[in-house]
Amino acid sequence: MAFAPSLDDTAYIRDGATQTPVKILVVGHFAVGKTTFIGTISEIEPLSTEETMTQVSASVDDLKGVRGKSTTTVAMDFGRLTLSDRVVLYLFGTPGQQRFVQLWEDMARGALGALILVDPERLADSFPVIDLIEHYGLDYAIAVNRFDGTPEHEVEALRQALDLLDDTPVVTCDARDEKSSADALITLVQHLLDRKIRN
Repeated sequence: MAFAPSLDDTAYIRDGATQTPVKILVVGHFAVGKTTFIGTISEIEPLSTEETMTQVSASVDDLKGVRGKSTTTVAMDFGRLTLSDRVVLYLFGTPGQQRFVQLWEDMARGALGALILVDPERLADSFPVIDLIEHYGLDYAIAVNRFDGTPEHEVEALRQALDLLDDTPVVTCDARDEKSSADALITLVQHLLDRKIRN
């Protein structure tokens, strides 16, 4: 991989371990870019459970505000990103539809934190996602996925609209761009480190 993010090697190292896996959830509402994000950032061929959407789901999946969506995740996405010789992120992408939400609980077990992808034009769709992540007790960062043609919003305005705590990181990213996606993950990991140090 051309882009190699950096992080303190001692961040989450277990005594005696040569490499420590860190489980991170990549979550968000339906059609926010989770599969694209993991596909862009993963250093391995990502596992994807994308299936073609059919007429059967037309009455269930709300495509309002969604451009060109023809497939959807039906189980999970999985990818890996090595941050250093000793720290490896394992990325688990959740399906976005409400009917798959029972999968989230199993996927949340053992996760250190979550990166919540947000569409700036569908902010209200993010509230159930944030509620679930808080219910599972996971620390998180918000990554506002910039779609083509979406207007720019001030970070503080987004923070207020999402009713976030002052220390919750909010970054913008393009899920199609490797460096931008990596920067979002690094923001989350740094937030997790800061919380670990404070606690």
